[in-house]
Amino acid sequence: MGGSFGRGATFLKSVLITFSGIDGAGKSTQIDKLRDYLTQQGIPVKLLTFWDHVALFPSVRSGFSRRVLQSDGAIGTPEKPADRRDKNTQSLLLYLGRCVLHVLDVFNLRRRVREAQVETSGIIIFDRYIYDQLAALPLHHWLARGYARLVLGVAPKPDLSYLLDAVPEIARARKPEYPLEFMHQYRSSYLELRKIVNLELIAAADVEDVHTAIVARFEKSRMNPSVATQVDSAVIA
Repeated sequence: MGGSFGRGATFLKSVLITFSGIDGAGKSTQIDKLRDYLTQQGIPVKLLTFWDHVALFPSVRSGFSRRVLQSDGAIGTPEKPADRRDKNTQSLLLYLGRCVLHVLDVFNLRRRVREAQVETSGIIIFDRYIYDQLAALPLHHWLARGYARLVLGVAPKPDLSYLLDAVPEIARARKPEYPLEFMHQYRSSYLELRKIVNLELIAAADVEDVHTAIVARFEKSRMNPSVATQVDSAVIA
């Protein structure tokens, strides 16, 4: 059955929502605001993050970035930008290594999403989905796009995926982690990825306007029977 998510509704099927975008686009802020919005409606929410719940060998990957790539792993400040050298460091060997890891990650992603769907009869919010890993690849190249399609064919399809757009200069001012040139490339890769998979693009704006746009897309999608099936609240009562 379709229909809106009523207060305190119990779902027969959990709903998977993802947030993606370049660093500094405001994902964490908007996830918190959407969680508050859903909680106020009595809708259960479970939060998952790619690096905490999906990425395999996180300590090894972090150690590789620090020791081999000489990345400080910090966020930095406008006065003292961080010296990050991880996803912005590009070479054929690194691309190949990342491609292997992404295949392993996507199968673990399938498992974690299944577990979350069993545990949660409500909304599952995913901070940085597999999309964010693929966006770090050179998606302007046909080979990278073909690889991305293969990985996405294995990944669980979210019910609603937000892509928070941002002006690279403004985003970097918030989180000065990566060189500006890379930020522009990263944003372009997200837009290329949007041609492959359905991402709801949320235009860059102030925090409240972005939140309003996110809620509007959510409200529109939840009226679609394909997004979520729930028990009629009258029956529950």
